[in-house]
Amino acid sequence: MSEIKRILVANRGEIAVRIMRTVRAMGLESVGVFTDADGRAFHLDVATHKVEIGTGPAVSSYLSIERILAAARKSGADAIHPGYGFLSENADFAQACAAEGIVFIGPSPDAIRAMGSKSEAKALMEKAGVPLVPGYHASEQSDAALAQAAQAIGFPIMVKASAGGGGRGMRIVHGPDELADALASARREARGAFGNDHLLLERYLDRARHIEVQVFGDRHGNLVHLFERDCSVQRRHQKIIEEAPAPGLDGDLRKRLLETAVTAARAVGYTNAGTVEFMVAGDAFFFIEMNTRLQVEHPVTEAITGIDLVEWQIRVARGETLPLEQKEIRCAGHAIEARLNAEDPRRDARPTSGRLGHYNLPYGAGTCRIDTGYAENRVVPPFYDSLLAKLIGHGESRDEALDALIRALRSSQIEGLATNRQLLLAILEHPVFAAAAHDTTFIATHAPSVPPTSDRTRAVAAVARLLDLKCLPGVPPGHRTWRLWGRGDGPGISASPWALGDGWRSGQPPSASVCLADGLETCRVEVELLKLDDRIGITAHDDHPPVELDAVGFRIRVDGRQRELRIAFSDDRPNFDAEDDDGSFLGLAFAGDRLTVVTRNEDAVFEIVDLRAAPVGATAGGGQLVAPMPGTVAAVSVSAGQQVTAGQTLVVVEAMKMEHAVKAPHDGTVSRLDCAVGDLVREGQELVVLEAFS
Repeated sequence: MSEIKRILVANRGEIAVRIMRTVRAMGLESVGVFTDADGRAFHLDVATHKVEIGTGPAVSSYLSIERILAAARKSGADAIHPGYGFLSENADFAQACAAEGIVFIGPSPDAIRAMGSKSEAKALMEKAGVPLVPGYHASEQSDAALAQAAQAIGFPIMVKASAGGGGRGMRIVHGPDELADALASARREARGAFGNDHLLLERYLDRARHIEVQVFGDRHGNLVHLFERDCSVQRRHQKIIEEAPAPGLDGDLRKRLLETAVTAARAVGYTNAGTVEFMVAGDAFFFIEMNTRLQVEHPVTEAITGIDLVEWQIRVARGETLPLEQKEIRCAGHAIEARLNAEDPRRDARPTSGRLGHYNLPYGAGTCRIDTGYAENRVVPPFYDSLLAKLIGHGESRDEALDALIRALRSSQIEGLATNRQLLLAILEHPVFAAAAHDTTFIATHAPSVPPTSDRTRAVAAVARLLDLKCLPGVPPGHRTWRLWGRGDGPGISASPWALGDGWRSGQPPSASVCLADGLETCRVEVELLKLDDRIGITAHDDHPPVELDAVGFRIRVDGRQRELRIAFSDDRPNFDAEDDDGSFLGLAFAGDRLTVVTRNEDAVFEIVDLRAAPVGATAGGGQLVAPMPGTVAAVSVSAGQQVTAGQTLVVVEAMKMEHAVKAPHDGTVSRLDCAVGDLVREGQELVVLEAFS
């Protein structure tokens, strides 16, 4: 038996918080690690002790074996829980822990190596009689060998990083002409994420379901399953919605899946928590990989079994036997998990980073569990994944679980950053998902188009912007809006109309305008003051009684369309409440020149457009190409003086585990290159200047 008293969690965000809470419940101590980018991270509030491990980029902190082990020595930790991602499936890390006399809470290094390489795992599973997706998993990695294998398999195919996970290093290739770019991109992403660019190929199974089985083993030869999960709703090969048990499986298929998963785990002498993943097509299923760690979606399994998987992990790591035998493990009810991510739906789901404003999730909502690694006024850094929180609905039936999750998402209020909340609601409320008739093509087939933001939401954003700038025409300096919106740097605006740059005109109603871009459209919003010091009833939350607050009336014109709006100002937090004729709640927060407006039915993020500045791309040839978000330059494919064609990739920026290609908008010559691989860049920073051919 290994004694464990203090556990270092080599991770961050919601999984670090989740592990630490079980550690505390077991009467143990936890150690949180952090970088200079997340020194105020929420998981440090939960940790018993904390140690800094380096700078923001994961390669110099969370992915550094030396830094993690140094933190363990410094803190006196006798065990390390890796969570998921980062070093969780790194056999060298598990081996290094053992060499230091530190208990690694996970499988053995041999099991990680056996399953960590998807190619080796497939060869091992083939020997064990586990059915495989037709594909190529040999050692020869030349482009020519992979192209020949792809032709033999038949298109479409899936290119996958052998050491990958979480959708990274994966590309769907529909024909031979796409293969070279897909191989280069997958290799680059795999090197950066896993330090290994070995690839494999699989036939892409269209309209299949992604179903995985939770397995658990101890050091005494006991091995059980904890039923299955359906993870078919995915975007860019990243899971979005997961549920347990998988709906619609007949008894025989479920029995064969569960038995095959245990066979696969036993073939490697597996211990601790793991997941065997399959693609299911009709009544046939195929092994695709085994994840040798806790999964992001493990809470749905906990909900239907009543088992704390982290507690089991710690007990097994101490050398104990599994607390239950297979016949004692029961499945009760249904659970569905939704991943709430910081991303902008109107900017191609681009990950977003920055400071959260109001962050109100429905904690303690009974049938919905909330796992999060963030809190109000905390920063979401650009270096890690975009996951803000997981919401897990649980009920006696699938319908009850679905209803609980929808209600929780609808009552969530997140300001400061764009999120995928509305996309999650659209998925959960879609009749195909409600009928459990979905598969891995669901997002591509049924994902709703993102509409431009409403005039009403633009109006609120424009008024708030003018208040923030202290240039709302006609509002006197003593009005309470300045106590709410003032920056603390002066007495407020001048009472003289000549002191304002707001478009004030003699004999006309006070007015001003703001130009807002939401990612789909850019429009000018004109604001005209109507009256002051009205009263309006505001209900900010469902469980609070209405209160009367001062209100101001405005006439708004958005691209010529006119409406009136009354806004009430609240002193309880640096945000902004409003309602008009439909009585919907609005919350608003600022982050530099970014405004986030949240309503019951709409989340919108606006960038403030300076009408006096030259537009991006207005330099010679319209070729000033900038970083689409804060991140790291992952690849530079051109050099100064090089001629390029329209659509050619020039630079690749990586942020929050996603790659974004900056491509040539037209044929031309690269006149200047202002970045190099490894550079940290801010959003809007110039990367390349491209001159069009004359």
